[in-house]
Amino acid sequence: MNRCTAITMIATIARLLEGLRHVAIGASSPIPAAGALLARERSAGRMVVSILGSERQNPFTDGGRELFDCAAQGRIDAFFLSGVQIDARANVNLLGLGAPPRLQKRFLGNFGAPYLASLVPHLILFRTDHGPRSLVEKVDFISAPGADGRWLVTDKALLRRRAGRLQLESVHAGETLASVQSATGFPLDAADTAPTTPTPDEATIALIRGPISVSVGEIYPAFETLMRE
Repeated sequence: MNRCTAITMIATIARLLEGLRHVAIGASSPIPAAGALLARERSAGRMVVSILGSERQNPFTDGGRELFDCAAQGRIDAFFLSGVQIDARANVNLLGLGAPPRLQKRFLGNFGAPYLASLVPHLILFRTDHGPRSLVEKVDFISAPGADGRWLVTDKALLRRRAGRLQLESVHAGETLASVQSATGFPLDAADTAPTTPTPDEATIALIRGPISVSVGEIYPAFETLMRE
């Protein structure tokens, strides 16, 4: 993924988080972390962002357990999930590939995904490699079930589940409806043309490449390098 695409994803995520109080970020999530920090900057400090693994952006003292407690108390408004597979109904697979119980390939596992998906009101899905192997008609295993209103942000497009299936909301600059459909493993319900995802302005780009990339770079140094290239 190139820097321009990453910046588009970050700015898109920030828009989805507008008006929320507390956004939590889990592991392996530099793009959502940057998007949350951008949203916090725009909120004039009213938003709390908790990034697991960070010493500077993490009010938790007990790691994932405290995150789960906060979610159960209704104190987390948004969380992010990616997965090995995401399907047309916005179900997420974090477990592995193949039919359970004999998985052909096993990954890190569900951890708290089913729990958080049932408690956090704004669960936002993301993939940095939009392709037919990761965006499939039906996942091999459901780690977190989909729900109407749920967003999916990828490096090619923005989708949202409506009436039980993911539908195309917009395509990122340089993409078309045809290019996004060819990279998706299920039919997209969309008009003949799709709107283009808003491009961030120069001030937003400077903010992402400057202080936000430095903050995220505390945990993900490769992300800071990408932003500064």
